[in-house]
Amino acid sequence: MRYAIVLGLMLAAVTAHAKVVTKEVRYSDSGTDLVGFLAYDDTRRLAPGVLIVPQWMGLTDYEKGRARQLAELGYVAFCADVYGSGHVASDTKEAGQWAGKFKGDRVLFRSRLAAALAALRASPTVDPKRCAAIGYCFGGTGVLELARSGADVLGVVSFHGGLDSPSPADGKNIKAKVLILHGADDPYSPKADVAALEQELKAGGVDYQLVFYSGAVHAFTQPMAGNDPSKGAAYNERADKRSWIAMTDFFHEIFGR
Repeated sequence: MRYAIVLGLMLAAVTAHAKVVTKEVRYSDSGTDLVGFLAYDDTRRLAPGVLIVPQWMGLTDYEKGRARQLAELGYVAFCADVYGSGHVASDTKEAGQWAGKFKGDRVLFRSRLAAALAALRASPTVDPKRCAAIGYCFGGTGVLELARSGADVLGVVSFHGGLDSPSPADGKNIKAKVLILHGADDPYSPKADVAALEQELKAGGVDYQLVFYSGAVHAFTQPMAGNDPSKGAAYNERADKRSWIAMTDFFHEIFGR
């Protein structure tokens, strides 16, 4: 009994001293300077790594907040800089132009994501054999492209991402398990795109899950999207919470922890 009490006190002390460390990480892709964001619990070593691919505005405080949440759960989280030099779009018009550049050039998009995954794996706190990727909106499209590239990750999670693919045959390259978390009323992902993605994943023999959230539209995890679903993009607290739980359950499965 005394041993159990002492052990409990020791574990409590370790938890009390746990600290989430965050820092910018500079890396590059084919000569383009990139500035990512790393978050981890400094009491853990060789933890699973999670790559976060941002929504179309670029790497913002939103993604950094998600990285901190993941670090608190014991993961090493790394936010990718897709646009370069830490660029954040000034408005939605500019965001559309930047995102359009990469959605129109999937080879370039995949290259940026591969560079970010390499930067995550280079962290001394990451177990390089246990990595996954998550993405929001534009980033949800990104993690599916990363999977289609044949990237060696255990799983990818798309939150309200674009589901279209100019090269559906690439589904055969997917090694990762795939979790797609989607708004049932998302006007930016037509049912035809959903059906085509399912066909691609089935044809590739991919282990996938597709979850729809009723009443949710695009950007349902993002408070900055506002609360008016009629605009096609809006925050939905219920879907946000449910999708986060779905992601953590998925991570328990693929990481075995």
